[in-house]
Amino acid sequence: MYRKISAILIPSLIAIGILAYMLYMVWDNLIVSLQHIVPAYFVLAVLICLAAWWLRGWRYHRILLGLNYRVKVAVATACVFVSQTVNLIVPARLGDFVRIFILKHEYKTTYSEGISSIVVERVFDIITVALLGAIAFFFIPNVPDWIDLYILIPLVIGGVFFIFLIFVGKLTTTNKYVRYFLTMLDEIRRASLNLSSIVILSFSSIVIWILDILVCFCVVLMFGQQISFAIVVLAIVIGNLVKAIPITPGGIGTYEFAVAATLGIAGVPYATAVSIAIIDHELIKNLITAIGGIVSIKYLGSDWVISTIKTALNEKLGGGKAPDS
Repeated sequence: MYRKISAILIPSLIAIGILAYMLYMVWDNLIVSLQHIVPAYFVLAVLICLAAWWLRGWRYHRILLGLNYRVKVAVATACVFVSQTVNLIVPARLGDFVRIFILKHEYKTTYSEGISSIVVERVFDIITVALLGAIAFFFIPNVPDWIDLYILIPLVIGGVFFIFLIFVGKLTTTNKYVRYFLTMLDEIRRASLNLSSIVILSFSSIVIWILDILVCFCVVLMFGQQISFAIVVLAIVIGNLVKAIPITPGGIGTYEFAVAATLGIAGVPYATAVSIAIIDHELIKNLITAIGGIVSIKYLGSDWVISTIKTALNEKLGGGKAPDS
């Protein structure tokens, strides 16, 4: 019991602490900046965020199709919504396991197929984010060298991973756990490593992340800031690469700090930069995620979904055994 409570409480307190400190440092200036916003940009940001969510669901539908599971776009979107909502509450992206259990319940997918589908999604996300960041460099003078390296690393790792997948099919083994690992890699390859999948998943991932960046850009315009789109791209890229390190639930706090710091380097007043980061992440993206998660639980069936969430979290936080298939 104490292990479960501490696993959730400690990362949540870290997130709250970071946000509280950021707000404390800029509170007076924050109130002033909020008095001069343009609300129409906020509405536009919300609509763009909703479009990005639908596309995320469609992309996941395509990933599952590569594994020979015909899941409706609405169901695929609901699965992503629920798992990401849980990720806002628990650390280490444990909400992803909820998605695996939902798929197993509804479509009899194996445990490895559920993991494989999420790995494909994550790999395309990280590579796309890093690629957009690399492109932004060409439009931003005097980018610090450490940012170059921070964005180059996921691109290199992603490239090596896909090269490894090309050859993994030639490997065979009789060892149980290694065979299980190779089976999962073969599933990842089937879902992502043919020409059709590469084109569809790459294009949809690029559009998804451009929409995600546009949400923040609308918030920037809402505060009347005149900075280049490339700066916003870099801010979102750095924020999401930092968020990929699961220090806090949903990257809450760490994402805002990274985005605000990047915008601040570009000349945005720190109080405004903090406001942009918090509104972008908490008031739009995370709030829509939470609402979408609640609606999705109702859509899928609240009784069994809530039970599935409890089972998944009990097994991961309580050290229980995951299903073998």
